[in-house]
Amino acid sequence: MAYKFDRKQKIAIIGGGPGGFEAALAGAQLGAEVTLVERVGVGGSAVLTDVVPSKTLIATAEAATAIGGAHDLGVQIFARGDTGGPVRPEIAVNLRAVNQRLLRLARQQSEDMRSQLVRAGVTIVQGDGRLDGPNRVVVSTGNGSAAKDFDQIEADTIIISVGASPRILDSAKPDGERILTWTQLYNLDSIPEHLIVVGSGVTGAEFASAYRALGSEVTLISSRDQVLPGEDADAAHVIEDVFTRNGMNVLSKSRAESVVRKGDSVVATLTDGRTVEASHCLMAVGSVPNTEGLGLEEAGVQLADSGHVRVNRVAGTSMPNIYAVGDCSGFLPLASVAAMQGRTAVFHAMGDVVTPAELRNVTSNIFTQPEIATVGYGQNDIDEGTVMGTVHTVPLAQNPRAKMMGIKHGFVKLFARTSTGTIIGGVVVAPRASELILPISIAIEQRLTVDEVAQAFAVYPSLSGSITDAARALHIVR
Repeated sequence: MAYKFDRKQKIAIIGGGPGGFEAALAGAQLGAEVTLVERVGVGGSAVLTDVVPSKTLIATAEAATAIGGAHDLGVQIFARGDTGGPVRPEIAVNLRAVNQRLLRLARQQSEDMRSQLVRAGVTIVQGDGRLDGPNRVVVSTGNGSAAKDFDQIEADTIIISVGASPRILDSAKPDGERILTWTQLYNLDSIPEHLIVVGSGVTGAEFASAYRALGSEVTLISSRDQVLPGEDADAAHVIEDVFTRNGMNVLSKSRAESVVRKGDSVVATLTDGRTVEASHCLMAVGSVPNTEGLGLEEAGVQLADSGHVRVNRVAGTSMPNIYAVGDCSGFLPLASVAAMQGRTAVFHAMGDVVTPAELRNVTSNIFTQPEIATVGYGQNDIDEGTVMGTVHTVPLAQNPRAKMMGIKHGFVKLFARTSTGTIIGGVVVAPRASELILPISIAIEQRLTVDEVAQAFAVYPSLSGSITDAARALHIVR
């Protein structure tokens, strides 16, 4: 039960991304007077230029892959030629139509979220917000010298949810036409003939996978030994193997020194002197928090050297009434985590029941083909002795449903505590791994043992059957 205050509590939120949106809903639910300041639209960059459009593009790429691979399942697609005989049609992707659709869906999602906030009684102010001390938000409109303060919002609690932007390198400055950030890809009217992707982290791997499926020649420049260097090594190996099998050129242990435009092409120069010429280049070299110029340090809020706001497990900052959530905070940069932080911050500020964030329980997913989903402790934790655990892997090639669907790559890996058999982690590499990881996430949250999971009935045949198979293999004899 929330504390009872003598007057209605005032909450001001700067930024309407997943964290700010959920914070606003939670505040309204608890009876606070909530004002949300948002510059571009409710949902922020996550909805308008990042998560929603990128995953919509990936869904189109998956559809193209499914059509192209249908012959493996015995489905043959033909058209009739001039002589009446069957000819195999070319699968073409209308990128302009794809981009129009994904941007339309993003706008619709933003409007749906805005309507939800309005129905909840949240006041939405359009403009750029910044702090003017620890209890006041000033809102400006316009850019540069034309910017003008037009509103001041007094608040008991302030929540910062301003997100992050693509990192820009002086040696490879995007021009929005040939050298691009991931927010600029949706301006393209046609599939790039040859796309260089600089950076093999999550963003780089996802777009490299998608554009290869859409028909682009793709060169992925990775500075590390493998793509997705922060992920499970077995999972990353599968993804890199699929990339190369599908014709992607993966340059491992390579670093781009510069990327410059050359007429209607781009040239990437590597530190070892090699050059790669292509039609377009995507710079996916990380992001920076949008905290500059917000008046945070002047209000007493501590920042890390990277510009991220330092927060604790309830999203609290060094100032007791100011919270920071999402990608601008020094926490895990996931939309689901931002949403959880937003709710937690409001619950804490309003005196409601709070469960501090436990990063070990956070499920994450990489939307390559196939997807990689992870939760809990990983292989490195066990190998390095952080936790005593037992591992079992079930290749999807052994799964009957996977065979029926023509799935050739992927696995389910479970980690269980050696002494008790409690499930402490999992990795799924499969189509729709984002859906298959949920039962493992529930098992970790509820501290279920491998025997308890193995006793659950999985449909036969099903991909989820590999989860119970892995749990059954980890049975501990009592």
